[in-house]
Amino acid sequence: MRAVTWQGRRDVRVENVPDPRIEEPTDAIIRITSTGLCGSDLHLYEVLTPFMTPGDILGHEPMGVVEEVGAGVPDLQAGDRVVVPFQIACGNCWMCLTGLQTQCETTQVGSEGMGAALFGYTRLYGAVPGAQAEYLRVPQAQYGPIKVPEGPPDDRFVYLSDVLPTAWQAVAYAGIPQGGSIAVLGLGPIGDMACRVAQVKGAGRVFGVDLVPERLARARERGVETFDLRSFHDEKELVTAIRDRTDGRGPDAVIDAVGTEAHGSAAARMMQNASAMLPPKLSGPLAERFSIDRLAALHTAIELVRRGGTVSVTGVYGGTADPMPMLTMFDKQIQMRMGQANVRRWSDEIIPYLTDEDPLGVEDFATHRMPLSEAPHAYEMFQQKRDGAVKILMQP
Repeated sequence: MRAVTWQGRRDVRVENVPDPRIEEPTDAIIRITSTGLCGSDLHLYEVLTPFMTPGDILGHEPMGVVEEVGAGVPDLQAGDRVVVPFQIACGNCWMCLTGLQTQCETTQVGSEGMGAALFGYTRLYGAVPGAQAEYLRVPQAQYGPIKVPEGPPDDRFVYLSDVLPTAWQAVAYAGIPQGGSIAVLGLGPIGDMACRVAQVKGAGRVFGVDLVPERLARARERGVETFDLRSFHDEKELVTAIRDRTDGRGPDAVIDAVGTEAHGSAAARMMQNASAMLPPKLSGPLAERFSIDRLAALHTAIELVRRGGTVSVTGVYGGTADPMPMLTMFDKQIQMRMGQANVRRWSDEIIPYLTDEDPLGVEDFATHRMPLSEAPHAYEMFQQKRDGAVKILMQP
């Protein structure tokens, strides 16, 4: 089959690789019909390269059609149309039953001290072959895949794999009071969708911050009060501008939907780039012990949120030596919640919004649709924020 493989920093290629096969009774094989390019894939493209191996198959946002199932998968059959969550969870362990599927005790990558295995996301998360491919082996298929009806286009459901539950959890963790205010830092796919979710869940005012004109315009068209980061000399000016719209206090909650690729912190960027260029035997241990993120967005969130408010972190961070402003966090009584989205915890709540009325705007959420063969171009365009790229779907 054809699949998108990682070969090095900023080097992805579409190659012929062996077809997946059933390996365990709880496996299924899915023929991919749509697969997304995620902002966290960009971390593998540049920042998290010390944890990658040439030939790794990328991608974790698939939907498609079941081709084959193992003997331990009673509720799926060939021909079923499914969306596959990005994390691999069993549904039966204590963590899954508690709604923490990203901490699944069956698939935890204990050798790396990490949580549940993820599709296409470094050796830290199990080095499981990913979903930017023609076919995908799905472990724990007795629980993971979400069956969806025939008929509506893939765009109606594909975001259940990651974008929708990640944005939904970010808003849930933010704990916005009914009619309250929230600021979303970063209007990429997750930040954009988090604004939409906050609106349908009853937020009174939604502020969005970015520096890409197309992303700002896209959010503004849906009623988000936008702020162009390029219009401010520094973080303090931005914080003041938003506080001025919230009676001087700041929003009730702030979502950091940027993560480690935030702008700013030249020193952190230099360290990330240097680590990515070292041989794997050196870069891996260095990154595990001394990695540091660009924390501009997180520090802005902490400064911006009102006293007693909540910061919800959904942007991916990978640092182990990050300095945090603990004095400010303690003094302001800030609550923080974060983590990978627990897809199956939220999917049943989300599905009723994927109706003909389409309140979340999923059917026109993708800005680009491309064949899988153009994946290298898609990665480059998305990483450089060219051509208004916010969400890219690829079809094998």
